[in-house]
Amino acid sequence: MFVQDFIINSGKNGPESDQLMLKPGNRFDAGIYRPYFDQKTGVPCVTVNSGSQVWDEKLGEYRPELKQVAIRDLRNAGIDSPVFNATTLEKLQWVMLDKLILQTARKRLRAWSDLSAASPFGGFNGMQKTILEHQTTNDPGEALVDMDGLSEGRSDRRKYQLEGVPLPITHASFRYNRRELEISRSSGVPLNVRDAEAAARRVSEKVEQTLIGNVAGMDFGDSTDYSRSSKVYGYMTYPDRNTVTITTPTGSNPEATVDDILEMRDALYADNMFGPYMVYHGSSWDRYMDNDYARLGGSNANMTLRDRIRRIDGVQDVRRLDFLSGYTLLMVQMTSEVAQAVNGMDITTLQWETVGGMQLHFKVMCIYVPRIFSDIDGRCGIVHGSV
Repeated sequence: MFVQDFIINSGKNGPESDQLMLKPGNRFDAGIYRPYFDQKTGVPCVTVNSGSQVWDEKLGEYRPELKQVAIRDLRNAGIDSPVFNATTLEKLQWVMLDKLILQTARKRLRAWSDLSAASPFGGFNGMQKTILEHQTTNDPGEALVDMDGLSEGRSDRRKYQLEGVPLPITHASFRYNRRELEISRSSGVPLNVRDAEAAARRVSEKVEQTLIGNVAGMDFGDSTDYSRSSKVYGYMTYPDRNTVTITTPTGSNPEATVDDILEMRDALYADNMFGPYMVYHGSSWDRYMDNDYARLGGSNANMTLRDRIRRIDGVQDVRRLDFLSGYTLLMVQMTSEVAQAVNGMDITTLQWETVGGMQLHFKVMCIYVPRIFSDIDGRCGIVHGSV
């Protein structure tokens, strides 16, 4: 099992300094941080990745094999963890907590959900890396036309440029005291998980706002090895994004908005980006996007401005983002050469205890990072429209 590759870092810098560390080349397994009591036997256990793959009939693909292992068996094998003495929840309580966290995380991730569906990138252990690198390249070559084929052509050589995006951990914490847990267990009253819900909401909101560009992404490193600083960028902060000036909507100028969308599409055409496009707007646009579009000498009372924009060739949909403010418009080509939703670690919950076991701490964490691309000439599939 992968857990046999864990070792203990016995630091003396406080209760959180004793952390499970990985030997080089091995995997981080969050399951070892999540001890629970087996419902039938009452034996403290953890569920860990066995390192094998099993076929999932429902998904039609292989998935990691997870096994329940008694903590005493791990300790007998010389495998220990600083949280093994913090076993406070039954397995079903962990399952309930995870379901709530995943459900909450999905509610506020519309931009992230769109990108995850259109262009996901995962299948690796983000805990083992700090930067995810890629290369950009040009499109060399020249064709000549003559009658004898003897003209000397240019021997262009392909150019490469290394780029990188950091892989920060997005996390939020909450805690319960031992007495709350004991009261819940003895009375059969479900534990109040509002703190868990709030932590999950903070994590999901931060991921969403980082992708949009409302909050600054993390810097890690410099431009010594890359063409620009290694930083997490969003749609509105990426340096190579296209920018256009749009007209403030008034309710009586829907044609101006349509013309702005066409101008944004032209900017993408100029960068050889031909769709499909997603158009995003903030809540300020709703009253105009959903108003009747009845202009240009005809009666189109059954068509809204949103409907009209959807009829533009290449536009996949027009959607509201809760965290996009003002009269900003975004147009994003939803393909993998423009942006990817990097999943280095799914949302998970870790647990440890302090104050002699009287305080139980929990951390909701994930490695969800947007990776936005442009080619070696700075062409990008994002347009940022602002008034």
